[in-house]
Amino acid sequence: MQHTNVLLMYNGRVMTYPEDRKRYKALVSEVEHHQRLYHTLDAPEITDEAYDSLVRELIELERKYPELKQLNTPTERVGSSVSEAFAKVKHSARQYSFDNIFSSKELSAWDERVRRSLLKEGVDNPAVSYCVELKIDGLKAILTYKKGKLVLGATRGDGTVGEDVTHNIRTIIDIPHTLSKPVDLVCVGEIWLPDNELVRINEKRKEEGEPLFANARNAAAGSLRQLDSKVTATRGLRAFVYDIESINGLSHPKTQTEELKLLEFLGFSVEPSYRLCSTLDEIESFYSEMFSVRHKKPFNIDGIVLKVENLDQQRILGYTAKSPRWGVAYKFPAQQVTTCVEDISLQIGRTGVLTPVAHLVPVQVGGAVVSRATLHNEDFIRDLDVRVGDTVVLQRAGDVIPEIVSVIKSLRTGKEKRWQFPKKSSLCGGDGSVERIPGQSAWRCVHGGSLSQVRRQFEHFVGKNAFDIDGFGREQVKLFLEHGLIKDYADIFLLSKNKLLALPRFAEKSVDNLLSAIQRARTVTLARFLVALSIEHVGEETARDVAKHFGTLEKVRDATLSDLEAIDGVGTVIAESVHEWFRDSENSKILNRLLRYVTIESSKNEIRNVNLSGKTFVLTGTLQRLSREEAKELIRANGGIVSSSVSRKTDYVLSGDEPGSKLVEAKKLGVKVISETDFKKLLDKQG
Repeated sequence: MQHTNVLLMYNGRVMTYPEDRKRYKALVSEVEHHQRLYHTLDAPEITDEAYDSLVRELIELERKYPELKQLNTPTERVGSSVSEAFAKVKHSARQYSFDNIFSSKELSAWDERVRRSLLKEGVDNPAVSYCVELKIDGLKAILTYKKGKLVLGATRGDGTVGEDVTHNIRTIIDIPHTLSKPVDLVCVGEIWLPDNELVRINEKRKEEGEPLFANARNAAAGSLRQLDSKVTATRGLRAFVYDIESINGLSHPKTQTEELKLLEFLGFSVEPSYRLCSTLDEIESFYSEMFSVRHKKPFNIDGIVLKVENLDQQRILGYTAKSPRWGVAYKFPAQQVTTCVEDISLQIGRTGVLTPVAHLVPVQVGGAVVSRATLHNEDFIRDLDVRVGDTVVLQRAGDVIPEIVSVIKSLRTGKEKRWQFPKKSSLCGGDGSVERIPGQSAWRCVHGGSLSQVRRQFEHFVGKNAFDIDGFGREQVKLFLEHGLIKDYADIFLLSKNKLLALPRFAEKSVDNLLSAIQRARTVTLARFLVALSIEHVGEETARDVAKHFGTLEKVRDATLSDLEAIDGVGTVIAESVHEWFRDSENSKILNRLLRYVTIESSKNEIRNVNLSGKTFVLTGTLQRLSREEAKELIRANGGIVSSSVSRKTDYVLSGDEPGSKLVEAKKLGVKVISETDFKKLLDKQG
């Protein structure tokens, strides 16, 4: 096939054919590198999700340019080569790995292929149902029994030849040495390591100066491939068995669920969450249910596995070079993916600090499409060596803002460009000059008061952490500033119905709703009021500490530098920032005018619930009945402390749906994790 040097679209990125060809070769090398690290050396450098992302890009290129596809492409390879440290075992049946799907659309397409294939093979009006199981992140093992006695345990290896690890398999409590019936059996299962065992093992390895295992799967693989079975026996490995390759002495089951029941009858541990689903809606329901409870399991799961229930239909569907056509893995939303940096620009904060932002090829991560990610500051860019054009690993775990965690430098082409802070920015006031803040990694505008900065200050003022004016968002702020309706904070409370109705896209009902929300916001707590003022270094916790210490705004305004430094948790930098803000004449004018229209509640120090008093809470995930801000307010109102990070001093991690890395950290440190229901019980319980 001939190709001209025309521009082509790939994954949202415009590329030429020669560039795609170079990208393909680089990806093949990169994927092979990570396959060897993962399967052979048990020492992964990147997460499974980031690896999956690279493989998906490689598959897309192979579909786009079939002539580029190598004979031994890594996209069709199962596992990797076996270690010379173990005896080699030729499997009685070839071992495969499941293809992955990542969305409802891909699920529907896969289901259609299954039904179409059955029709093509002469199965009229096939009634297809699926046995749906959990996809456990462990190590595949093939077990062989003769007359009910365990004679061989092997790793998957390259799918044809594996490693003989029988001596280690025998140490796993879930794998019976003798079955309940004297059958000849070859079955397949997953060896996994409980989360608490991973914590224990890594703590011991840290004490002994050994490298830590990257994850539970890595630890399970390393434990199963020990030359000394005594070491394996100390690792607490567990196992679930889920498939029968062959059986003599009993009739072979007719369905996948019958297989699981027979395996359980023979004495194996079978993960009990499997479900028979007849419709895609039932599959989606199971998927959602398992996704919501995945962190409550003692093992890691990264999705569900669908298998055609009828085994005759499985045999008809058969296999591709790598995967069964009758089964597929439906992966949970990835928390880490790979994508490309298209550009780097600046955004301004409410205090005039400039933050670099990466513009990315849009990619789905953590259930959302992400096209921008913070790069924090100059030092962050330098330390990671992020360049325009780089392939990067992007992370979005639960409530974490999307951020770049690493650069895949081996995929560089030489066209990548370094980025530096400019000397001037149109986001700044005056002549646009920028400067690095002495002693910090951050840069800021030399001259404040630009329209961009003012807009961010107003957005913050009306936001959820401050006055929380419902229906007053970014677009409203922009519109009101453009039409000269707001110049300082007090103007918000002087907005009239006639002025608002004269603006585009404002109907009478929306105007009434906005004015009602503004009216409700006229009374505010002292802590929220302090947050709203955009005082540098003053966030929610600091504002609450200051409000609790002084009680009234008058006392805060009159406080000396020493008074502010005396507050627990307020250091010299914050104290100076607060002190200088209230001494500034322009700020005083804005403040005095604002106070004509709002009422500040004095800070209350009484504690309503001793169960929360002095307890430190960390929140992660999405709560069902409360917003995150409401939960924080309840904790603080009852004498509790809200922290942004988990440590050994944390008392509770309040976890909702789609929790992030904070939940993982809590498990590692043994911090108590509570649900929203548990939290309500704490609030309701008196004393």
